[in-house]
Amino acid sequence: MWKCVDKMRCFRKRSVFPFLGFLIVFLLFFNLYMDDGFVLEAEKRQLGETLIQPSSSERYVHTFTDLSNFSGTRNVTYRYLAGIPVPHKKYLTIGLSSVKRKKGNYLLETIKSIFDQSSYEELKEIVVVVHLADFDLVWCENLVQEISRKFAHHIIAGRLLVIQAPEEFYPSLDGLKRNYNDPEDRVRFRSKQNADYAFLLNFCTNLSDFYMMLEDDVRCSRNFLTALKKVITSREGSYWVMLEFSKLGYIGKLYHSRDLPRLAHFLLMFYQEMPCDWLLIHFRGLLAQKDVIRFKPSLFQHMGYYSSYKGAENKLKDDDFEEDAVDIPDNPPASMYTNINVFENYDATKAYSTVDEYFWGKPPSTGDFFLIIFNKSTKISRIKIVTGTEERQNDVLHHGALEVGQKAADTKQGRQCASYITLGEFKGGSIEVEHVDRKIGFDIECVRVVVTASQREWLIIRTVSLWTVQPAGQFRK
Repeated sequence: MWKCVDKMRCFRKRSVFPFLGFLIVFLLFFNLYMDDGFVLEAEKRQLGETLIQPSSSERYVHTFTDLSNFSGTRNVTYRYLAGIPVPHKKYLTIGLSSVKRKKGNYLLETIKSIFDQSSYEELKEIVVVVHLADFDLVWCENLVQEISRKFAHHIIAGRLLVIQAPEEFYPSLDGLKRNYNDPEDRVRFRSKQNADYAFLLNFCTNLSDFYMMLEDDVRCSRNFLTALKKVITSREGSYWVMLEFSKLGYIGKLYHSRDLPRLAHFLLMFYQEMPCDWLLIHFRGLLAQKDVIRFKPSLFQHMGYYSSYKGAENKLKDDDFEEDAVDIPDNPPASMYTNINVFENYDATKAYSTVDEYFWGKPPSTGDFFLIIFNKSTKISRIKIVTGTEERQNDVLHHGALEVGQKAADTKQGRQCASYITLGEFKGGSIEVEHVDRKIGFDIECVRVVVTASQREWLIIRTVSLWTVQPAGQFRK
């Protein structure tokens, strides 16, 4: 009898743990989806059903009914193939869509590069979402098992999710328009790809503040997130829809997450009209960003040799890519002023941007200046200013000085600093000063370029690059 009692106690103890596991996962989902859902319509539906019992065919699968609405009448049910969302927003979501290729598969290398090239602090601010968009469920299951085996700790930490939008939710892929005289299978491929991206974008709407689209055959530069944050900070106060960190395809395109529902709608609305990278140009223009805003160096490199379309060769490379892009300047928020006559729209702000633009002015005279005033005083460690371009090598600053100042105030001549210290003279049209914070005894409010002798040539200030003093241990060794 006592043996029987012991067995019953043991049974109760063992049965408690699966129940507690079920309860914890259920509460996590319930808490997550009671907040803002993944929106493409105003009405929100709560979590429907969570499958937590793993099996040989559906491991890590969590199917739920959410509020996504592409047609006005349908809801979309996403399958969780690996991982679950964390209940708080991250800084950046990185989205990948992948299908089975006839030759090669680079998805695992891409995921590995994202994580390997990020520091521990950076990893805490990102979530990677992989949409396995192939309808071959056996291929998907095998790939999920491999992803789960290689990246288990990232899945557990909530940094990696693998999802799928089932085939029944896709728009029709038969009888599509054959625009641009593309063959039928090519039209089907690019139309489905637009839908793949639309489902991915919709899912990622509320996961983070910003969203980065990558392709599934990409290599990342070291500490790319830190470089991204520098650029985003430098664009504070300016309007943008899409920032580009690669000049190839749908690689390295950054959005505000708040724009993802509209972009998802747009891709699905015109899914059969043209390829996704062409649609992106129209989307950007419709939201009033007329010009491309692309940054150098590129932070992402295409590494695949075979396209996901028919296994065709695709050896495109971004020649602006740099493996170590940590050297991107910080350029803290500031206002620019100059008394040099500006040519057309080559205004002073363009020299301060990390975009491939520049300031261009008519011949300057002695005493003319180019002034940068920070929004708040800043510790600067390094300053580099380059004038002229390869095409216009004479449009450099032949005689000039670099100064830094403090105690900014409004004057009759405009906003100025009360006092300046000269850091050095331009040589060969450029100047670079390191360890600035060690050479002066105050936080800088102004950086000023002063023309010390008149010149006949026009002046191009190609780049003004400033690096702030970084906290110890920001970058991994």
